[in-house]
Amino acid sequence: MLFAGMLFCAPPAVADDGEDCVKESGDIAIAACDRAIASGRYGALNLAVLYNNRGVEYKNKGQPDRAIQDYDQAIRLNPQYAAPFNNRGNAYDKKGQLDRAIQDYDQAIRINPQDAKAFYNRGDTYDKKGQHDRAIQDYDQAIRLNPQDAAAFDNRGVAYWTKGQYDRAIQDYDQAIRLDPQDAEAFYNRGLAYESKGQHDRAIQDYDQAIRLNPQYAAAFVHRGLAKKAKGDTADGDADIAKARQLQLGIGQ
Repeated sequence: MLFAGMLFCAPPAVADDGEDCVKESGDIAIAACDRAIASGRYGALNLAVLYNNRGVEYKNKGQPDRAIQDYDQAIRLNPQYAAPFNNRGNAYDKKGQLDRAIQDYDQAIRINPQDAKAFYNRGDTYDKKGQHDRAIQDYDQAIRLNPQDAAAFDNRGVAYWTKGQYDRAIQDYDQAIRLDPQDAEAFYNRGLAYESKGQHDRAIQDYDQAIRLNPQYAAAFVHRGLAKKAKGDTADGDADIAKARQLQLGIGQ
């Protein structure tokens, strides 16, 4: 949020732009941020907030380079502001500059060691680099700080699955599903873990749920088909794989 003491010094129209920059989204937010930044009525700390929020909107529009410019400005104005470091890390991650992203997450965590999102994001980036043990350590911290974060359990499960620790992965997927029973990806991931253990019936049940929640989930159709074929149900398995191909080609959607 903007710092209220500085915000109240502005005329009502300017104050509205500052609030809209924070509260709105997309082009409306960007335009409000533009006006508020250009107004000359905000001090450095509030300006840092405005630049950070405009950067988030540019990142959401798929413009990471433009977002990074705003995060740079936010950090220049307030080097102890953790959010733009975390957000700039997300932008660098999106650009595939993983080591550069980790540097920013490191800095965000140094400034705010209670920032669960920064630990989660850094864990995700370590996982992309193939450093699964390091990723698990960060997911551990994210979960410690926010035990209700279903995504952190899901991602930690993926890291354990990648290491071949299928039972440990399933424990995390169970927790992710308990926290968010509408998460098709968690059901799909748990299905993969059961499939890896050779428990095809159990895997199929999870793929069923993933498809129920997301009928366009091509990968779930593929793996349900493979699990059915492994059980000897060739016709149904082939039908699922054919359906996946249709979805991938955009046929019948």
